[in-house]
Parts: sequence; C-alpha cells; structure tokens
Amino acid sequence: MKRTILIVGCGDVALRAVPLLQAHYRLLGLYRSPEKRNSLRLRGITPVFGDLDVPASLNNIAGLAHAVLHLAPPPNQGQRDTRTANLLAALAKTRRPKMKAAMLPQRLIYISTSGVYGDCKGARIDETRLVNPQTSRALRRVDAERRLRNWGLRNGVNVSILRVPGIYARDRLPLARLRERTPALLPEEDSYTNHIHADDLAYIVVAALRHARPCRVYHACDDSNLKMGEYFDLVADQFGLPRPPRIPRVQAEEWISPGMLSFMRESRQLMNTRIKHELHVNLRYPTVGECLALAPAISGRSG
Repeated sequence: MKRTILIVGCGDVALRAVPLLQAHYRLLGLYRSPEKRNSLRLRGITPVFGDLDVPASLNNIAGLAHAVLHLAPPPNQGQRDTRTANLLAALAKTRRPKMKAAMLPQRLIYISTSGVYGDCKGARIDETRLVNPQTSRALRRVDAERRLRNWGLRNGVNVSILRVPGIYARDRLPLARLRERTPALLPEEDSYTNHIHADDLAYIVVAALRHARPCRVYHACDDSNLKMGEYFDLVADQFGLPRPPRIPRVQAEEWISPGMLSFMRESRQLMNTRIKHELHVNLRYPTVGECLALAPAISGRSG
C-alpha cells in the first residue's frame, strides 16, 4: 500500500514534483477553488478542500497523510504566518486524544526563502548563519519556520526546511523586464543574487522528503555566482535582447519598483553543500549560464 502525501500549495513547483512522486506515493492536494480541484484530478492528485485562511475549512485534514509538503506562501500582510499556524493546528486535531500520535504526519517539508537572512553584504553563507529578516515578507517566513520547528519538536514530527532563492524556468525569466528596458544597478553597486531552476527545486523537494534530517535547514540553490545585473545580462544575451541600462543606486527609486528594490538591498551568496552531501542532489542545471546555453530547450513563453 502506497504511503500518502498531502501537498499544501499546489503551484508550479509542486506540480513539477508530482511525476517524481506518483510511482511511490498516493497524492492529496489542498485546494480552495473549483477550477483547481479539476486540474488536480487531471494530474492524478486527489483534491482535498481547505482554505488556510479559514481554519474551520481544515477540520478534515488531520490523519490523512504520512507526510506533508508545505509550499503555500504566508499572507501578504503582517509579521505572522497565520496560514502555517492554521495548518499546524488542523494537522494536530483529533477526536480521540489517545490517537494523536498516530494521526500526525511523520514528516513535513517546508519551502521557505533565503530572504530570512536579510542583507549579508555579499558574504558567502551556509545554513548556520543567523536569520536577520529586514522586510515584513521575511518576518512572516521566520515566524513560519519557528512555528514549524517547535511544532515538530513537540510532536515528534520530522520537520525540515528548504530556504529557496530566486526560482527560474522557461516561463519564469525576466523577458518582459528586459523588453521594458528597466535598469539594473552599476556593477560596483550591484547585489549578489541566488537562483534555482524550478525542475531542480522539485527534485530537491523529493530528495528532502526521503533524506532530510529533523529540524534541519537546507539551501535549495544552484552553484551560480552572479550579481543581479549579470543575471539580466545572461538572459538578454541568450534571447537577443538589449542588456539593461545600468544606473547608480541613488537613482534606483526613480526607475525600479519598490518590490524589486527590496531584493536589490540584500546581497548574499548561498552555499549548497548540504543538499549535495545530505540529500544526495545532483543538479540538472548547476548554473544559470549552463541552463541558458540550452536555449532551444528552454526558450518559450516570456516572463
């Protein structure tokens, strides 16, 4: 009999992981809109209704799965991840207290963000680096991580965290930005950024499900060593677009959206030794440059 996985947050990355999981697991997918229910069925996923913003809608998810893949983002406001809090409360519910241990999942994998570190001034960092969130978005992720790790320790559930940087794929490239000629920062003022291909991230999620250690954090990133402007230049060159103009940081607020500016204010280089040694990950796309060199295979919809 196949073991069961509950996928919370059935977006692009989760759906890329589905073909890697179906041979070994029965898959359930949390949904809240009717159109999502039908699309999940078409992919061989059993839909389970539930809205992370409505706790009462989650009453039936306890005891459904041996493992949980939690890829759902936090709310858009505040400093707490109420969605994760609601999920954990629902997973722990039981009508008979003596069954509590048996009804909890044995493993939970959470997709977080490298933004929890804040600005590291371009330093190379591993997973022992202390978090230093500098945006409300990052604060919500730190809140989720702490809730999950404490919940796992209290309940004997193997909780592991993947901290993920910028995700790219053929439909997740900054082509629209390049066509609009949105500037990047001058090289000497630019920030280091980190990347992972969506297919590699799906593979890392599956590897974490099988090999991740309890209460362990992993950097789910590739081997690239790029500043943000260098990334834009690589994409522009591959798709025959002009490279973005470069401007000093003092002019950035005039030309660049507040959301993108928040990323440009943080510079760090993630080390990925743990995913290779502990999760036994071999990246299909070790660097952005190597991926973009396969232009015919990845070019497609603009992003």
